[in-house]
Amino acid sequence: MSTQGEIRATAPRGGPLAGMRIIDLTQMLLGPYATQVLADLGAEVLKIEPPVGDARRTMGPARHPGMTSQHLHVNRGKRSIVVDLKTAKGREVVLRLCARADALIHNSRRQAMSRLGLDYQDIARVKPDIVYCSAVGFGEQGPYAEWPAYDDTIQGLSAVPSLNARLTGEANYAPFNLSDRVCGMVFAQTILAALLCRERTGQGQSVELPMFETMADFVLSEHLWGHTFVPPVGDMGATRIFERQPSRTKDGHICFWIGTDAQCARMLDALHLSALKSDERFRSRGQRNANLAAFYREVDAVFLTKTTSEWIEILHAHDVPAAPLNTLESLMGDPHLRSVGFLSTQMHPSEGEILSIRAPANWSATPPPAPGPAPQLGQDTRDVLSAAGFSTCEIDDLIAAKAIGAC
Repeated sequence: MSTQGEIRATAPRGGPLAGMRIIDLTQMLLGPYATQVLADLGAEVLKIEPPVGDARRTMGPARHPGMTSQHLHVNRGKRSIVVDLKTAKGREVVLRLCARADALIHNSRRQAMSRLGLDYQDIARVKPDIVYCSAVGFGEQGPYAEWPAYDDTIQGLSAVPSLNARLTGEANYAPFNLSDRVCGMVFAQTILAALLCRERTGQGQSVELPMFETMADFVLSEHLWGHTFVPPVGDMGATRIFERQPSRTKDGHICFWIGTDAQCARMLDALHLSALKSDERFRSRGQRNANLAAFYREVDAVFLTKTTSEWIEILHAHDVPAAPLNTLESLMGDPHLRSVGFLSTQMHPSEGEILSIRAPANWSATPPPAPGPAPQLGQDTRDVLSAAGFSTCEIDDLIAAKAIGAC
């Protein structure tokens, strides 16, 4: 891991989204994960938080209240402003900020934004070309339109636990917030597309991303399988997905992929199983997938005879894709991640030394700046409002009225 020293709380912005100002009303994980992408790309993300703070500030281990590991990893580089949106003066603060912004992003339910007087029509009145992006649970036309949505419920609706049940016999969620993170990535892509459209046409718009439909697409594009065709030409469920597994070695596990018949032939040569190349069960990819359990039995017996590192060297020499199986602990020390500086030790202004994760993309002409620290609650309220034209007296009056908060 590299060490980059203390992170500056007000580092100058650069990168491909330099100059973009985002009003971020998102909470929990999906929305903040999406706006994290924008911040990593150089946008100025103004994180509007309620007086109690984003709920993610209370999730995970922490040295100080409100500064948990979860908050630190999905809100880096953003600026925190405390606004009580339930007050008329707080609403006016957001409207004034939106008048100088490129986009407003939220992941609240439609009726909640309408009650606050912050739906698309409200914002467009003060900023006609605003990009107004909403992540919601469900499309507006369906019977679930007003249901609340969280990662567990969306995983369940999109069949993820039932897919795990095919493997283990028990219905289990994925061991990370799969729906929030998949939908967060698609949400970021959607926001960027809307911003690009506005840059090209000058036209703002409202864009809505439903979680359930996004995850249904994510799952069914893999597992619709034989039911892609009408009438079906086979069952649902990508058969190979349920039978593939890491193979045990003398000292651990190895993960390999043979996508072509040529790769399979090279792997069988590497394992001294060349005779299997003429076995009718394994001669083509379709035949191997139909007999995958038998194929694994043959190769797994050989993998047990050498260490993982020995097999990696042998398989790579035969141009067969292979990698060791990491644990969370070994992932942190992975030599490739160390070489590219993926994790760095940095000094957070309030939290001391922390591990920071860098954005993976590399840019030849417009590299984004090193991410700033995740903010303390309300640390930027005064600076942001002052830059937006609020006088010192106005800011003090808003604080006294409890419409805004500052640390």
